[in-house]
Amino acid sequence: MFICGFILAGLDFRFKWLILPEWLSITAAVVFLLGYLLYAEVLRENTYLSRTVEIQENQKVIDTGLYGVVRHPMYLSTLLLFLSMPLVLGSLFSFIIFLIYPVIIIKRIKNEEQVLEKGLEGYSEYKKRVKYRLFPFIW
Repeated sequence: MFICGFILAGLDFRFKWLILPEWLSITAAVVFLLGYLLYAEVLRENTYLSRTVEIQENQKVIDTGLYGVVRHPMYLSTLLLFLSMPLVLGSLFSFIIFLIYPVIIIKRIKNEEQVLEKGLEGYSEYKKRVKYRLFPFIW
């Protein structure tokens, strides 16, 4: 999916199928940098991060910093990164392909929360304290 998006971005740039305004690319670059900074902060805050949904030995609920605002700040940062990247490259076609990513992330969050609620002590209480999964005041 992502490779297809990048190929489309390259073709879009090469053949100038659809040229986005410069202000949009600049705004997307700022959003990309914000997403990157958020991602770096998440890596600093949570040493239990893993590509697979699993409970690690001696794992504790992280509820400080970004995790005190939303329950899944890593996914928020990757959404910012992946949705801004095609616009930084100037490709609306790639952006449309990357709109599949939020759907994938929502499914993963729902699965991850089931696993954490069953296996991680204190996660149910954490969910009550931090109400938003991904976007503050929205979801």
